[in-house]
Amino acid sequence: MEMYTEYLSNAFIGLTFPKAAELCFLKLKILLIAIEAKTEGSAESCIAINPGYTVKIEQATQGFFIAQSADEVKRAFYYCKSCHGDVTDVRAIKKCRCKGLTAIKAGHGDENRRVSSGSTPHKMPRLGSRPSSPTIVLPPLDTDNKLTPSRHNSTQNNGELMKFDVTGMFHWCPERRMEDCILTKEQAGATTTPLFSNHVVVCVFADQNSPLMGLASLVMPLRASNFHYDELKCVVLVGNEEYLKREWKTIHNFPKLYVVAGSPLNRANLRAVSINLCDMCVVLSAKHSASEDTTLVDKESILCSLNIKAMSFDDSVGLLQDDMDAFLPPGFSPICNPLKVFRGSSYGANIPIITELASDCNVQFLDQDDDDDPDTELYMTQPFSCGTAFAVSVLDSLMSTTYFNDNALTLIRTLISGGATPELEQILAEGAGMKGGYSTPETLSNRSRCRVGQISLFEGPLSQHGEGGRYSDLFSAALKNYGILCIGIYRFRDTTSSVKSPSSKRYVITNPPDDFPLLPTDQVFCFAPCDFNNPVRAREIERLLSSAI
Repeated sequence: MEMYTEYLSNAFIGLTFPKAAELCFLKLKILLIAIEAKTEGSAESCIAINPGYTVKIEQATQGFFIAQSADEVKRAFYYCKSCHGDVTDVRAIKKCRCKGLTAIKAGHGDENRRVSSGSTPHKMPRLGSRPSSPTIVLPPLDTDNKLTPSRHNSTQNNGELMKFDVTGMFHWCPERRMEDCILTKEQAGATTTPLFSNHVVVCVFADQNSPLMGLASLVMPLRASNFHYDELKCVVLVGNEEYLKREWKTIHNFPKLYVVAGSPLNRANLRAVSINLCDMCVVLSAKHSASEDTTLVDKESILCSLNIKAMSFDDSVGLLQDDMDAFLPPGFSPICNPLKVFRGSSYGANIPIITELASDCNVQFLDQDDDDDPDTELYMTQPFSCGTAFAVSVLDSLMSTTYFNDNALTLIRTLISGGATPELEQILAEGAGMKGGYSTPETLSNRSRCRVGQISLFEGPLSQHGEGGRYSDLFSAALKNYGILCIGIYRFRDTTSSVKSPSSKRYVITNPPDDFPLLPTDQVFCFAPCDFNNPVRAREIERLLSSAI
């Protein structure tokens, strides 16, 4: 599956985005994930990812699709309700003699030639994932239109104020000194009840003089403002203290960040940060030397990953109590207050890990039980398919793609980085860093943008589709009832009873066919709307997404 852009035919005019997405999936067998929409009160256009029922398709609207080939995406350009309304074979959806197609060509042939304009749709990079940037100005949240400083505004959560940056795109806090956020391994592991759970552990391999890798780009999506403050996961950085001091300048305005100084190869450090209770462990390295052998350039990252997988943990450490304060010594309290208490992993092999690799060929060393041929292409290897490995070479295609299609980079960056605005781009380009600002109806409306989430089919309102249901029924139900756009299935690698030792690894099936059978253990990746103007609706969607935690 790959990403393409193409104009929508006149048959889509007047349809809301969910109706258009449903038509594309059920009738045209392609997945519409976003459109190019004009911002209210402005002639400029932005990319709107799953904008919901508030946006209707206009003439010559450009769509962003996930499909197998460029020929499949052409169906959206050629589709005519009069000629193709009763067609059951999608191969029959081709150019017809109706006038609507000619009008689109005439109106946008020269202006958008670099995108598609009726020619071959542009292929875009493989799909990443993160929430969208703001595209439509929502109704004001405050009818009095009063300006409130962000350091005093918004609602309170457990005594802490919710704060946002000047653009309203990210959670923000006053500058914190790194010394105040450093925990020794003795402090972190001094209690029987873990200080951390449901958190993100970042293992950083770097020394004092290593080039900066830009940890802010990793932290920003985890602090997107379309998450509630309580949903923000603690981020614990484990690495060289002197190096992290240099990186700290770019991340000191983000809340819930902590540092444990020491080597990520030291198991005592890993146990101190409760790595068996984390939601994700990310292994990064800035120690890349051009003169080093390609098989050795990732040695520390690979050793760290294998070291974690070889660890074992006392099963009782994962038993978190509802009244956690009763089990802590005076003066100690859990740093993370998890939304959902759970039992941690007993074995390191079950800890979710993603490892950054500088060389594609080193992916063969990450999985000891992997039988992949060493010459197998990166995209076909098990670690990459299961999301445990990420190679720098994956980003190489972005340069050429952006040259031919300027919308490609915007969409990919929007999905991955949690959103961006021209104002934020200018602030970061000038090196000013994240700044707290004033909360206005306009900046607060930036919070109401869709985000990537997961739905569980084991429990919840959509669990009825998990036992032998069809993907098309799930797709329609999620879209009609909740405005959620499903984009793929997250399935266990081993799903048959014949496997003696089933693995906990999962892989993604992007945009499966409409008759694809579902399993109760499946989880569903989706673009979920986030409307803070409608608290009741927002809570329904939050409960639906939280069932997959």
